[in-house]
Amino acid sequence: MPDLIVLRHGELFLKGDNRRQFEQVLESNLRRTLAPIPEARIERGQGRHFVRCPAAELPAALARLSRVFGLSSLSPAVAVAPELDALGAAAVAAVEEAIARGRRPRSFRVKARRADKSFPHPSPEIGREVGACVVAATGLAVDLEQPELTVGVEIGPVLSFVFVERVAGAGGLPVGVSGKVLLLLSGGIDSPVAGHLMQKRGCRLDAVYFHSPPFTGARTRAKVEQLAARLAPAQGDLTLAVVTFTPIQTAVRDGAPCEMAVILYRRAMMRIASALAQQRGCLALATGENLGQVASQTIENLSCIEATASLLVLRPLVAFDKAETIELARRIGTYDLSTEPYEDCCSLFVPRHPLIRARPEPVERAEAELALEALCAEAVAGAELCSLAG
Repeated sequence: MPDLIVLRHGELFLKGDNRRQFEQVLESNLRRTLAPIPEARIERGQGRHFVRCPAAELPAALARLSRVFGLSSLSPAVAVAPELDALGAAAVAAVEEAIARGRRPRSFRVKARRADKSFPHPSPEIGREVGACVVAATGLAVDLEQPELTVGVEIGPVLSFVFVERVAGAGGLPVGVSGKVLLLLSGGIDSPVAGHLMQKRGCRLDAVYFHSPPFTGARTRAKVEQLAARLAPAQGDLTLAVVTFTPIQTAVRDGAPCEMAVILYRRAMMRIASALAQQRGCLALATGENLGQVASQTIENLSCIEATASLLVLRPLVAFDKAETIELARRIGTYDLSTEPYEDCCSLFVPRHPLIRARPEPVERAEAELALEALCAEAVAGAELCSLAG
């Protein structure tokens, strides 16, 4: 039975002198992820990480590790003495186990890698010898071009192992290596996906949610907290700032041109988010905004909105089709929750014909008449911080 999981690094292999730092962050994330499996042990060597754990715990460990950013793929494996007979026997056992689990390949190949050059047999010879053992024991045909099963064999200076399964990893960079980002989080489909993508690029997240009681109720807030909690496991915990947005919305509704409402809302959100981000040590903001998907997302409007941000604004979904965003939301497990009915504060008091080509000067004049900067400062001061465990 496999007693080892081979963890292959993703983009970390591209790093130079700072690779060690990236690997240390990855190892910390691995330890946190495996904390519920106390028997699991992490080892480093041969340009990758290994996890040893009891066979009974291996499926759970594999499922947890497959969600850790920074890994390209994972393989359950059997550690073997670096001897041809032992490698052949382990390969036969691995293939027979795969067949017993219901996998019925008609062909196979052996892919050997000799990382330890002191091993006396080169990779092609290892492949031939191990392959001959599998053919003799199972009768499977050899297909070097399009095999239905690949047997991996690696001879390393520290560890040698055999495997037949390769599980896709989460990819990207370890969470934490790119600094902290504040995500503008709503109850919709897009912003949780944007948060996931920022984590994939190595960002640790805080989040801010704009709540407008009594127009948005407790169920809406609870839904956003649940979405934030879905993002928390990738980094251990996540702080959500809940900002009361009602005074700003009513001021805009009562005193500004109705076609400017969404622009003014979002400019206020950028001001508030920037201030909170700086308080929390965040280096940038992130949103689920797209280009051209809704009326407020023209280039002119996005430029006008971003003008009030004092930090870089990252929009990882800017070129996504909605179908692509939905597909990713389903994959990360936020879609069903995001599609539950909720009241979005930006959809309140929205006119039938909103402004789609905003110019800064008239928008700034409208803001000056409403004293929105003072209202934004009050909103920042009153933000409620909620810590959500992963």
